[in-house]
Amino acid sequence: MTTVDAIVLAGGRATRMGGVDKPAIAVGGRAMLTVALDAVADCVRTVVVGPHRPELAPEIRQVQEVPAGAGPVAAVACAVRALEECDFPADLVVVLAADLPFLTAAVIGELIGHATTSDADAVFATDESGRPQYLVGVWRRTALLSALRQLDSVTNQPMKALVPVDTLMVTLPGITDCDTPEQVRAAQAAAPALSLAQARELLRTGITRLPVHEARPAAVRGAALAAPLRAASALPRFDVSAMDGYAVSGEQPWRLRHDVGFAGGERPVGLLAGEAVRIATGAHVPEGTDTVVRDEFVRLDDGLLRRLPEAPIRDDVRHRGEDWHSGDIVAAEGTPVTAALISVATAAEVVTAQVRGPVRARIVMTGDEIRSEGPLHSGQTRDSVGPVFPELLSWHGIESSDRVHLRDTPNGFDDVLTDTTDDHLLVVVGATGGGAADQLRGALDRAGARILVHRLRMRPGGSTVVAELRGGPVILGLPGNPYAAVATLWALAPAIVSGLTGRTPARVRTGPLRNAGDVSGPVPRILPARAADAGGWTADGHIRTAHLAGLLDRDGLVVVPPDATDGALVEYLPLPG
Repeated sequence: MTTVDAIVLAGGRATRMGGVDKPAIAVGGRAMLTVALDAVADCVRTVVVGPHRPELAPEIRQVQEVPAGAGPVAAVACAVRALEECDFPADLVVVLAADLPFLTAAVIGELIGHATTSDADAVFATDESGRPQYLVGVWRRTALLSALRQLDSVTNQPMKALVPVDTLMVTLPGITDCDTPEQVRAAQAAAPALSLAQARELLRTGITRLPVHEARPAAVRGAALAAPLRAASALPRFDVSAMDGYAVSGEQPWRLRHDVGFAGGERPVGLLAGEAVRIATGAHVPEGTDTVVRDEFVRLDDGLLRRLPEAPIRDDVRHRGEDWHSGDIVAAEGTPVTAALISVATAAEVVTAQVRGPVRARIVMTGDEIRSEGPLHSGQTRDSVGPVFPELLSWHGIESSDRVHLRDTPNGFDDVLTDTTDDHLLVVVGATGGGAADQLRGALDRAGARILVHRLRMRPGGSTVVAELRGGPVILGLPGNPYAAVATLWALAPAIVSGLTGRTPARVRTGPLRNAGDVSGPVPRILPARAADAGGWTADGHIRTAHLAGLLDRDGLVVVPPDATDGALVEYLPLPG
């Protein structure tokens, strides 16, 4: 049986791309390196050449040519040495560049099939124009070793220097590579719109994390822990009463002393066998206490205390360290800084924590037709969503630093994108489509932004774009209609915050949509909904996007899959009260 190994080149200088990490660029919701690895997933071994990538599976061997960026032949030679160190190296070796956004496993399978049935030393793909792709090929291992040995040097050599005489060229679809920013943009434009799930996953994993800093938890609500939170003190710090009652020692009846233990007061003198002392919830129990018996479980006669015959036997003492000991993890990395976490940190005597965030955003409202203040002129409409956007962002733990209005000008976004503010997120409402006044995408191209989400397969929200500038910020381009903007924000904001801060994604809430058959369509929809008396929700199928009246007296939004039937389980996104 013919065995196959794979080499994936994922380094290089990418000089024609301005030095960006080209394999990490996403097209159609997947990084080009992921595309390449998926295409060779059936190979016995895979070696990736390039900078170390901690996100790759441990079974993938990672190596780096020396010096880094010494050209494709040097990278291939480095990977071949790694494969030769393995037991039983394969008969065939796939050599593949990680810059082919539409490559599939079927294409690699066809090349392997030709290599298996022919006598050629190497089989290469050619694109529809007949141009050979020497970094989409399958080699006989012995031929690849021989070609490398014949070179005086492998440094800065083109792949043509390796190509043997006996080759086979196969024209295959989907092997157009991306060597320039223009080619990347063309590939992204040709890629199908992303599903909501694809977009969220890409945002959670593809956005550059914010730097870690140390802060008091109470001062960074909305951030996320960048390291586990460990208790600085045990809880309880000492044995305390869990109930109002009596601390007792030995067998009953117990002689009741006249002193009382209060929470925060002096610890009562130690108990002798047969003694009891009145004690309040939270009070430090005296030394010698066997248990605390709550008030309703005892009877007091002539200074003697007895447990009621029908009373259950319980130990109402909270023992030292019962909740946690010093050094215990009380909150995992990725936990959002909420009121609950702030309270836990306080109880655990934690003064500062390692965190990322909170996310700080600038809001940009666009369009000549909208006006925030003053009388409306002909053709203008009131900005009905901009004033509430800071509150909407805060619901997702995002702080708003500023809100500005941008006119429809050809280069208005250029200054906005190059502004040296220290915001982490730029929320743009409007200008995301392809109309004459929609200038955001062109400005992102000019700024060299890395596009994460180019379009969304959802109504409303199809024109959504999410990108990242080198060094930040992330740009979230939302549709201009108020309802479309809010609905899309609700669908994507948690994933963006997770991507920036490392926050653990919240659990997805689902339930039955009672009228799914009436409101579903050919593409996913995001609609306002009310809670149904019988459980689940009922959605509004007819929603006007020019205002937020559709959110009045609604409990949340539901994401309705295509062609859903009544009772289908749908995702539910609660709205603030």
